[in-house]
Amino acid sequence: MDRKFPRIVIDRDKLRNNCTQIVKHCEARGIAVAGVIKGAGGLPEIARLYRSCGAAQLATSRLEQMELWRREGIPGPYMLLRVPGLSELPEVARLADYSLQSDATTLDALNSVCAEQGVTHRVIVMADLGDLREGFWDKTEMVEVCCHVEQGLDHLHLAGVGVNLGCYGAVKPTPENMGQLVDIARAVEARIGRRLEIVSGGATSSYTLVHWGTMPQGINHLRIGETALLAKDLQVDWGISDMDYLLRGTMRLEAEIIELRKKPTHPVGETVIDAFGNRPTFVDRGMRLRALAAFGRADVGQVETLLCREPGMTVIGGSSDHCILDVEDCPRALRVGDVVSFDLSYSHMLYATGRTDIAVVFTGA
Repeated sequence: MDRKFPRIVIDRDKLRNNCTQIVKHCEARGIAVAGVIKGAGGLPEIARLYRSCGAAQLATSRLEQMELWRREGIPGPYMLLRVPGLSELPEVARLADYSLQSDATTLDALNSVCAEQGVTHRVIVMADLGDLREGFWDKTEMVEVCCHVEQGLDHLHLAGVGVNLGCYGAVKPTPENMGQLVDIARAVEARIGRRLEIVSGGATSSYTLVHWGTMPQGINHLRIGETALLAKDLQVDWGISDMDYLLRGTMRLEAEIIELRKKPTHPVGETVIDAFGNRPTFVDRGMRLRALAAFGRADVGQVETLLCREPGMTVIGGSSDHCILDVEDCPRALRVGDVVSFDLSYSHMLYATGRTDIAVVFTGA
């Protein structure tokens, strides 16, 4: 195993279990799964695993990840999740099989690019049902744009409609707002005279309705990432206790201790703002043993929300390149050079796997 630190260690067996279980539970309800790999840096090993477990598409918001998958010979189809900019359209037509779309100008331009390249590209037109990220707010306008794609854009295929919930506005997926998406799909179908292949009901947060058996008929597609990659959000943050068929501990961050000594718990001297423009507050707990670990916000984002695996250890802060740990209560007698580990949340995984200087190693078969 690679001994370079910091590093991400990924349990292939747990990950395979999660991908398999999600696909199985969704397929039992007539729902196909797009395996979302963007949060894990588009790692080819995870893309291959998701496809081997039955994912209908591989999905990411980054075209460079699709380029990597194509170089690695990973079978598609590939789905682009972030609505593309006009400057990206030649690469969208070349690399992606599907894309999510929410603007008529972009659709017209993409059709022209596809005509130049001699390809037909499949699009999913997005509705905004309250989360206030991408998507048409006016549903009449959305239906008209769908008809325009179907009848006026020869190099685009209207594959379906979709929605995103929970990522910006934290709006909870419910049978009611999923039903609104189904109603939009039926309205489009009535106008174009055929069934849509895809009615995409969202991402990890929408999987709750599959788990609870309350997803309305007509939703036949989900875009699933975090709940397969980490299985944390729904079980820990949502408090869903009967989802233990999805295994946690799929990924951990390992890092070396580079300093270990007792120091005050309150800075000494006049304080201003920190390196990130914040004005932190401190509680004076006297002298305590603290350790520095060799990673920081540049590697994982908000270090304070890391989940320490070491008993008695607490993350108390950090800077770009250092994570500061209170280890006063650790039963283990730590030394400089020891390796400590942390479970990850989605944001930590997103940051860490996007860096080229953090090693990634896989365990299991």
